Amino acid sequence: MKKKESFLINRLKSVGYAFKGAYLLLKTEASIKIQFIIAICVCVAGFFFNISTTEWILQLFAIGLVMSIEGINTAIEEIANFVHPEHHSKIGHIKDISAGAVFIAAIFASIVGFIIYFPKIF
Repeated sequence: MKKKESFLINRLKSVGYAFKGAYLLLKTEASIKIQFIIAICVCVAGFFFNISTTEWILQLFAIGLVMSIEGINTAIEEIANFVHPEHHSKIGHIKDISAGAVFIAAIFASIVGFIIYFPKIF
């Protein structure tokens, strides 16, 4: 009988898997690379314009939301491709909905950025 691992060991393994997943996203997905570069740019802008703590919270939340949903979108696309590798209209519909979720998050993140930076730039 295999000995059950401790809670702490299981959590550490989970964190390791999460880091691996984040690394794979950044290494393999063009869209997340672009979003990461945008995130770096707006963070640099945050330091340059000396945004408030509340603005930092909103900005970081928006960045995290978009990048997290992009990761979920990528996972959904990978599962869909695995389940049905050839083109299928229902799989296409599922992928479109998943991409639409990223689009909605990106639109609202852009609005947050506009609200934060427009008064500072103009």
